[in-house]
Amino acid sequence: MEVINGIFYHAMGASGAALCYTPQKKVSGWSWHTYWLLQAAVCWLLLPVLVAWITIPQLSQVLQEAPGYAMQRSFLLGMAYGVGGTAFGIAIRYVGFSLTYAISVGISCVLGTLLPPLVRGTLPEIFAASGAPFLISGVAMGAAGIALCGLAGRNKEKDMAGAAGASTFSLAKGLPLCLLAGVLSALYGFSLDQGQPVADIAARHGAGHFQGNVIYLFSNTGAFVTTLLYCLYLHAKEKTFGEYAVAGGSKLSLNYAMAALTGLLWYGQFFFYGLGHVRMGQFKFSSWAIHMIMLVLLSALLGLVMKEWKNCSAKTLRILWLALTVLVAAILFLTYGNL
Repeated sequence: MEVINGIFYHAMGASGAALCYTPQKKVSGWSWHTYWLLQAAVCWLLLPVLVAWITIPQLSQVLQEAPGYAMQRSFLLGMAYGVGGTAFGIAIRYVGFSLTYAISVGISCVLGTLLPPLVRGTLPEIFAASGAPFLISGVAMGAAGIALCGLAGRNKEKDMAGAAGASTFSLAKGLPLCLLAGVLSALYGFSLDQGQPVADIAARHGAGHFQGNVIYLFSNTGAFVTTLLYCLYLHAKEKTFGEYAVAGGSKLSLNYAMAALTGLLWYGQFFFYGLGHVRMGQFKFSSWAIHMIMLVLLSALLGLVMKEWKNCSAKTLRILWLALTVLVAAILFLTYGNL
């Protein structure tokens, strides 16, 4: 039953991740980096500190007892994740959202899932376990489903835009960025794994299922540092520091509210990810695959609900429904393998 509860919490987290980009549509009069830095401050700095303070008993004592190497590794890997997020954003300019999503998230799904047990040397033990065939099949099917979603998305872009935007498409520029984004984004899951000794101490102090919140003090703030540096660079380059006080013809308060809502939704995925992760038993490493697969699945379903696929061709819709079927099957395989 705990595994089923874990799957439910992972679905809650993935829902937050799927919805977190929607408030951006209401933001206007700001450069991308102004909005992005404000939401990052909420998601990767303010909320990790606030939630850890609320949910981790004797937080100061936990941090005093925590091994320095675990905190440092989690922070540095979080910084790498921040670089991956930036590469993801730049790649979209060259190959579009769908291909970037398919390649980067697909790599992150597989690498972020297998890297922690590989580094710990426990992969042979995992492969020998009774549920291993379902777990490995689930990860492989998830990667295939994500790739199919990317293909459907690319076809959708062609259906909607025709030849428009073709001049900006550059696989030579976009593909290396997608690969970089996928590898570095996978390091976030590894960051959480490396911070587990800190969470173990929090658990001994009574944090229970909220123990993972203490890791975000390091993994998320690491991501914030790299994001901060990049956004400050863009502010200096484009002379846009003044945007925090003005929003063109838009309401400044609305922009701030939407940035804060984005940060809240994005942090929600981490909060519920932690609640799901501690319930996955001996195969906790599969949490990352479950989260990534559900994120893509729910994002695609949200697009259907919002009629984003309304004018697509029958071929594109067939590919999309095949992708959704494969993703659902992947989640079922992973769930069964964890039971």
